[in-house]
Amino acid sequence: MASPGVPPTGARLIRRMLRRHRGRLVLSYTLLSIWQVCEALVPVAIGLIIDRAIAPGDLTAFVVGAIALTVLMGVLSLSYRFGARLGFGAVQREQHALRLEIFDHVLDPDGARTGLLAGETVSVATGDALAVSTVVRQLGYAVSALVATAASAIYLLWLDVALGLLVLVGVPLIVAASQLLSPVIARRFGAEQAAVAGASGMATDLIQGMRPLKGVGAERVAAERYRRSSRSAERAALRTVRGWGALSAATTGLSGLLLAADAQLAGSRALSGELSLGEFVAIVGLTQFLAEPVSQLGWLGADAARSYASARRIADVLATPRLVGEGGNAPEPPYALELDHVSAGPLRDLVLKAAPGDLVGVVVDDPAASDAMVSVLTGERVPDSGAALLGGTPVSSLGTRERRSVLLVAAHRVDLFDGSVRFNVDPHGRHDDDALTRILTASAAEDLVTAHPDGLERRVRASGSLSGGQRQRIAFARALAHDTPVLLLQDPTSAVDSVTEEAIARGLRATRHGSAPRTTVVITSSPSLLAQADHVVLVLDGRTVATGPHTQLLERADYVEAVLR
Repeated sequence: MASPGVPPTGARLIRRMLRRHRGRLVLSYTLLSIWQVCEALVPVAIGLIIDRAIAPGDLTAFVVGAIALTVLMGVLSLSYRFGARLGFGAVQREQHALRLEIFDHVLDPDGARTGLLAGETVSVATGDALAVSTVVRQLGYAVSALVATAASAIYLLWLDVALGLLVLVGVPLIVAASQLLSPVIARRFGAEQAAVAGASGMATDLIQGMRPLKGVGAERVAAERYRRSSRSAERAALRTVRGWGALSAATTGLSGLLLAADAQLAGSRALSGELSLGEFVAIVGLTQFLAEPVSQLGWLGADAARSYASARRIADVLATPRLVGEGGNAPEPPYALELDHVSAGPLRDLVLKAAPGDLVGVVVDDPAASDAMVSVLTGERVPDSGAALLGGTPVSSLGTRERRSVLLVAAHRVDLFDGSVRFNVDPHGRHDDDALTRILTASAAEDLVTAHPDGLERRVRASGSLSGGQRQRIAFARALAHDTPVLLLQDPTSAVDSVTEEAIARGLRATRHGSAPRTTVVITSSPSLLAQADHVVLVLDGRTVATGPHTQLLERADYVEAVLR
């Protein structure tokens, strides 16, 4: 389901953009048209000065003509200055609006199933937003070019019907011929944007995973993958540039032939005495001037096609469905968490129950089954059979905000933000310094604060500034700080040593199961965490095969094998 009010197609998105900036754009296009008409009038004014002042030697007429030409140049300069400023302002406002719309969509509490990497999303919000928004300026220059061409044709018709008809017939033919290349350029530009977005997404992903890549010695493999992606983007960009080059050559060549024919006809008229010297100079000047608006008109189709290709990519992102569907129910206390004979992907008739206030450990032999459990419990995946229940209510029927007010899922992947330790642990500012210190101690992360002169204000980068274990401990502290009635943790200590793991296990028990017990489910193979659990669920091949205390399950060989795996 798309966000309310989101245009479902690229064409509608462009039309909406033109509508919401229509006041600014109408004034901009009017001023740009005045600028282009004034440009066309410059050679006409020079021709009149030659015929009315220079040829007869009339000083008064020359002064009047010079003043008029000065005024014309002033109007020309000011109209372009303010017309271009208004158009550029509309471009900047639209870029900002599109970027906000994209990020509002992907950062919505319900999520968005875009299928894009983070870098790809950024590419759409930057490169594509820029390409779409520039259509407002492209259209302005096209409108002004059309007005100036029409004004020039009217003047040429007044001087000589053949000259005017040559422009009136030739210009549309050139524009029509140049449009034959527009679909090719649009396809190539779309492929280029997709390739650039893919390379950007891969680069972001590889940089975020630099430490694990170095840990397994996979730097060369990763570099080769990015090199192939980058070369693909390079080839796509070169194909697009060749298309633009072909369009430029076609437009320039055809317009050159038209204007050369116009100048040749004007020269023959001047030699036969049908045109005065000033009129001939005006026609030659107009011929030179027309090269620019004719080129602008010729490029209009390709520019519009490029903008449409990007608009379609943005519309596709904005139309992506939510990760979690809308619901209206709210879970009822007491908050138990239960998987009732769930089958979904690798899960087969899985049974798991965490009673209110329980700390339950889950040992899973297959990472895919662990991920499937998390997706079912978050409501992202609907079971093929059975049900995931929170407070006795199916998770799939819960409103996202209602579910998240009760259940927090801290998945295995750790994401931090650029900011302080305080912001990363307590982004909503719910806890004072003493409470945050207790939470960091329970997470065995107090050394990140006490050993640094900035304390809780120690700066943290989204990637690269902390080790994997430090990042994991901050993420664990953030989960504890949120203090939801139900907490699901997926491998929360996989990157820390055994001593730290023991401290975290004790801290989890003390924090979540003190005076006001909370329900906690931990998917882990850590003996320290499992020893703190009220009971442990063993899941092999997607099935629940045993349930009991950690000490009791240690008597099973398959349990020991799963823990040590």
